[in-house]
Amino acid sequence: MRRSFALAGLLLALIGVPGAPLIAQPTGVVQSDILVLDPERLLNETLYGQRLLAGIQSDRDNLVAYNRRIEAELEDEEKSLTDRRKTLSAEEFRDLANTFDQKVQQLRQDSERMSRDLERQREVAPLQFMRVIEPVLADILSDSGGVVIMDVRAVLLRSGVADITDLATERINAQIGEGPENGPARNVVTPPKPAGD
Repeated sequence: MRRSFALAGLLLALIGVPGAPLIAQPTGVVQSDILVLDPERLLNETLYGQRLLAGIQSDRDNLVAYNRRIEAELEDEEKSLTDRRKTLSAEEFRDLANTFDQKVQQLRQDSERMSRDLERQREVAPLQFMRVIEPVLADILSDSGGVVIMDVRAVLLRSGVADITDLATERINAQIGEGPENGPARNVVTPPKPAGD
């Protein structure tokens, strides 16, 4: 996540407009060449960021529930196979055991793939978020007469009045809300439904 935010910080730096004229600035916007904000706070405190994070958490909860269900089903199937062993020939039992082992391996691979997909979603979310809110930040940069917006965590010493996180949160919520319906799509991680559903 921190690596993703570092990339997002680089994106913010590229928004700068050197030489922007200082004209009739909107009330409440600090005038400064260098502005700072906290991308992690934006992601967690804006409506759009909360929607992205809630979607990822929902996928995670679904995956955890799926893994638990599969684990219980495999335990039952293994017990049933063990109980049937004394009624089967060695060859019949071996074939059933091999089939069961292949099923376990396939389910494990499926679970690992969905976990990787979910991790990629978690890493991509901050960058997707920054792409959507970039126009709002560009407007703040222009309104302030600034030349760069920096990630607050990359600044050792700063003036509190140059932090635009609260202002950015207000504008993002007002202008973007929970995010564009036709904006960048999040790839939903959906575990298979139980057989018979």
